[in-house]
Amino acid sequence: MVTVGYSMVAKRLSSSMLTAPMVFICVGVVLSISGLLSEHDTHVLLHPVAEIALVILLFLDAAQIDLVALRKRHVWPTRMLLIGLPAAVALGSLAGAILFPAWPFAAVALIAAILAPTDAALGQAVVTNPNVPMRPRRALTVESGLNDGLALPVILFFASLTAAEATAQGEEWLIFGAKQILLGPLVGILVGAVGGLVLLRAKALRTTSDTYEGIGALALAGAAYLGAVQIGGNGFISAFAAGLAFGGIIKGACKFVYEFTESEGQLLAWAAFLLLGGALVPDAVAHLTWQMLALILLSLFVVRPLAIWVSLIGTDAAPITRLFFGWFGPRGLATALFALLVVEQISHEYGEQILHIAVNAVWISALLHGLTAAPAAKWYGAKMADMGDVAETQDIKGSALPIITKSD
Repeated sequence: MVTVGYSMVAKRLSSSMLTAPMVFICVGVVLSISGLLSEHDTHVLLHPVAEIALVILLFLDAAQIDLVALRKRHVWPTRMLLIGLPAAVALGSLAGAILFPAWPFAAVALIAAILAPTDAALGQAVVTNPNVPMRPRRALTVESGLNDGLALPVILFFASLTAAEATAQGEEWLIFGAKQILLGPLVGILVGAVGGLVLLRAKALRTTSDTYEGIGALALAGAAYLGAVQIGGNGFISAFAAGLAFGGIIKGACKFVYEFTESEGQLLAWAAFLLLGGALVPDAVAHLTWQMLALILLSLFVVRPLAIWVSLIGTDAAPITRLFFGWFGPRGLATALFALLVVEQISHEYGEQILHIAVNAVWISALLHGLTAAPAAKWYGAKMADMGDVAETQDIKGSALPIITKSD
């Protein structure tokens, strides 16, 4: 009934400070505390539902990206991924080492890596907001789609070190990391490209319809994920890469990609946040310490903003854009999923605390980013509109670069 009620006012709420993740996490907590939601059932359902939601949303969000425009304007997401993400892990490790001096460095680095990825589902209020120019929205979508997959090998590496496994297995780690990062995109691109070509051919022959095209698109997302996992690649990167390739080939020919993201895709994300609230949030809040809270707030207010600011030095990103990107890096399903993945691999002493930090980071991020998404997006869009007619005459290399405009 909550889902029915929310869907009836979802359009009105989309422009308010009350977001779906906030609502459904709270509903899950209330159902758990009241005893209406079984803790065992929510734990059993949470992992598969969250993973399925993340894979499908990654695929569909990527399929809607304009690849032609991205190729022309790829500097921002590339810098944020290749410089900003490692910088966030490094700065987060430093903050963790100060707040948890008794922890081994591997455990501190592990939680820093878990808190580094951002979530496309939690960022929907910004990346779908028409007040925000297209180029920043596209950059945030690409970053949130790829950074969780890029962070996973690092997370698993530090998890293995935290579990006191042999640290001399550098060669095995390099092979593992290379397979995760290289095989995932290869599988995804192959699956998405072939799927897109098959879809266009089927439409030309009139052997399919909108309904069946949608089923095929979902199957492609699953095939990309499972195919990559089977050969040692990263399934999340594969799903996102498949969406990019698929969308680049069909060029809007599959209406389902857009319709599902706005309907059934949202339902999946809502279910995942409800289960997260019911299964993990009450226990995490009960174990929240001031050190945990400090680390989470530093991650949100200092670590990511500083890492993103540094990563965009030398680009045509205006200071206001760097600040906007630095703040809108919400932690969501990926952070919770990764913590769940590693908690069983490491000692109970650190595993439970890492899970509590990750889960508390998710609900705190959902609250803070939810409250600020609509007003900040409106303010940022207005500022960018005011700057839209002014050309950026040169960057640090002396080349002429246009400033962001609403049509970029």
